[in-house]
Amino acid sequence: MTRGGSTGKDRNTPTIYDVARAAGVASSTVSRAFARPGRVSYETAQRIRAAADELGYRSKSMAHSAGGSRSKMIALVIADVANPVYFEMIRGAEAAATDAGYTMLLFNSQESDRRERQALERAMSMVDGIVLSSSRMSDSAIRQMAKQKPTMVMNRAVADVSSVVTDNPRGMRRAAEHLGELGHTELMYLSGPEASWADGMRWRSLREAGMELEIRIRRIGPFQPTLRGGADAVAQWAANPSSAVVAYNDQIAIGFLREAARMGVVVPDDVSIVGFDNTFGAELVTPSLTTVASPLYSLGSTAVNNLLAIAGGARSMSGKPVVLPAKLVVRDSTARRS
Repeated sequence: MTRGGSTGKDRNTPTIYDVARAAGVASSTVSRAFARPGRVSYETAQRIRAAADELGYRSKSMAHSAGGSRSKMIALVIADVANPVYFEMIRGAEAAATDAGYTMLLFNSQESDRRERQALERAMSMVDGIVLSSSRMSDSAIRQMAKQKPTMVMNRAVADVSSVVTDNPRGMRRAAEHLGELGHTELMYLSGPEASWADGMRWRSLREAGMELEIRIRRIGPFQPTLRGGADAVAQWAANPSSAVVAYNDQIAIGFLREAARMGVVVPDDVSIVGFDNTFGAELVTPSLTTVASPLYSLGSTAVNNLLAIAGGARSMSGKPVVLPAKLVVRDSTARRS
């Protein structure tokens, strides 16, 4: 007979106190980490979750969270609310959330992984799931967060975390083919933020396309993904110019186009320019911008729909990102090499 009516099985089952000892925190902190994760720092929550996983501890709040939603709210964290690339993503995400009966909370990380973490710490206890767009956090930090709350990533592939991305290789291949057909034998890539997964993917894709098409590819940067970043790129390009440039995004391309024109460079006679994303500003500049069109609205809606499926218990069978198609939109900023 056991004392206090407990059984041998009870003694072998890990408790909240076992997790607290293993994580080096108070039992009340463990309780908050599971019941109201936003009240515990991100690092502490990670440590507690790791200890719980190792011990095989599962709280009631963890089981409840895995079984269904409670708040009918989701969080969307974006890198920069002022960047037009996010406008259509937000619209698509919000429409999908509304259709499903959810409210969407929007957080702006201002291109900062620290601000992103802070936003997530505040949101964690309020929402049933999180969508990250162009996250600047490390892969390991995103994976740890996904263990705490259903998570979907846009514009980036992270191992063991569900994601939806644009077909960057196909988009860059079409840009290189287009410029090659116009007689350009050398392209310069205007790179974006160093922490951007999409930037790395676009650079590699463009470089591989150049090798296959026998086009020389050079890279300058990194530049901020803004009009100012594009203007800053002109001086580096002018030091050793190429007949065509491909920019990380439309903002850099438009900033480059405007600054080049101010300096007396004629687009596309002196230099052809290709952007990426097909944001609304691409048609408003003179000359209008040739660009790779990302399915921005579909990125947002697909991310939210998949997130809600994950929150409902669905799991990806392939473990690979959902890839949405990209296409080249040819306008007036590209022309045959003179």
